[in-house]
Amino acid sequence: MNSYELQNRTAVITGAASGMGEATALLLAAGGARVALLSRRRDRLDELAAKITAAGGSALAVPVDVTDPVSVAAAATAVETAYGRADLVVNAAGVMLPNPIGDGREDEWTRMIDTNLTGALRVIRAFLPGLRAVAAAGGTADLVNISSIGAHALFPQYAVYSATKAALTHLSASLRTELGAEAVRVTNIEPGLTDTELGGHVDNPELSAQLGAMFQAMPALSAGDIADLIGYVVSRPRHVNLRQVIALPTPQA
Repeated sequence: MNSYELQNRTAVITGAASGMGEATALLLAAGGARVALLSRRRDRLDELAAKITAAGGSALAVPVDVTDPVSVAAAATAVETAYGRADLVVNAAGVMLPNPIGDGREDEWTRMIDTNLTGALRVIRAFLPGLRAVAAAGGTADLVNISSIGAHALFPQYAVYSATKAALTHLSASLRTELGAEAVRVTNIEPGLTDTELGGHVDNPELSAQLGAMFQAMPALSAGDIADLIGYVVSRPRHVNLRQVIALPTPQA
């Protein structure tokens, strides 16, 4: 991965225990940013924080459940107490639970909506005052939402997952109309097939096998590929907002 100049920046990354969130935390820390690692899995966060610290970086492990507003608010307080205002927020927490809509899996619908969409909203609400304050003082402020190509591409049995990601993509576009005038940048990232733990959440044997076949048919993106894009986006000059990045494996494109 490339190295980006991010000295004196404070980043908050949700979903930091694995996948794109973990890779993003490692890259931003290598660029000099202080990184607050948010996820439910405390053991994984502690391991990642230790790895970053051993490499000379600064990391704070903050256990949080983005589906719980009290937990998110407490995390925001912990980050500000340790590092001050965050000027870079990456919403990387997400879950993918595809199934036929006729199965009526309301438990999965609720989990995806509350994590992928409402969870992102909770994080935005908690850290937006800091982003606004940094931008108002002349600093660089970034909000990065990790959506999915599923926001646009149509995949049978993925209706609810795709709906949450389409909502997140539209939310990002709408937020730019609110925050752009305040110099808070909003970027939406839409990865295609990417090798992370996300596919491990699928509990439908047929769909799991279908996803596995896709990984065999083409070289997938890595979590590091997405982290590299995020590093590039947030290291642009303050007046440059890369609003939307769609990243696909070349054969999928």
